[in-house]
Amino acid sequence: MKTPENNLETAISFSASAMVPTRHGDWEMSTFHDAQGVEHVCLTHGEVQDAEAVLCRFHSACMTGEIFGSSRCDCGEQLEAAFHRIQQAGRGVIVYLAQEGRGIGLTNKLRAYDVQNRGYDTVDANRALGLPDDLRSYDSANAILNLLGVKSVRLMTNNPDKLRSVREAGLLSEREPHLQPVGDLAQRYVRTKQHRMGHLNEGASDARPLFLTEFNSLLSAS
Repeated sequence: MKTPENNLETAISFSASAMVPTRHGDWEMSTFHDAQGVEHVCLTHGEVQDAEAVLCRFHSACMTGEIFGSSRCDCGEQLEAAFHRIQQAGRGVIVYLAQEGRGIGLTNKLRAYDVQNRGYDTVDANRALGLPDDLRSYDSANAILNLLGVKSVRLMTNNPDKLRSVREAGLLSEREPHLQPVGDLAQRYVRTKQHRMGHLNEGASDARPLFLTEFNSLLSAS
């Protein structure tokens, strides 16, 4: 772990770490606290210090999707895919940020879910409650990468805000598209992220989600 050298790095502090065996191999799990005392988690696999073009995922916490298996979003599938891709690559970083519900918290997220159950999409549900579309920041994630000594990353994301943040931090090597197959309930969520929040797909010119039936067809043809 590097000693903090600039304002970005001093905005985050290392707290603890341990090797954790998982179904995706052994990962070093570390906790960090930001200037507001919020705890974030970083998982590294393989050697990443002083490395270029490290496979990386910035992932915001989603209790509903990742722990309880909600089929309304693709968050659990995206996290699982990040673990698998990094394991296959032999090294990489997952920064797991405490930003539930795109930063509005679990209670407000459930309120928004209740509105979505009446036919609103995820953006309009937030707005109906007087909540912002997206409160997330990725400064802490970039600071963690700096403390780890990572030189640059191949960022697994479809989110242009994440790309912009990493590029401005001088850490972006390239984007790795991270589209996952989605079930029926998540199709509208993926469409909304693409059409109303500018999210990308497998290519910058591809403006529609890949649905589960299409994904399975591609697998069968390969």
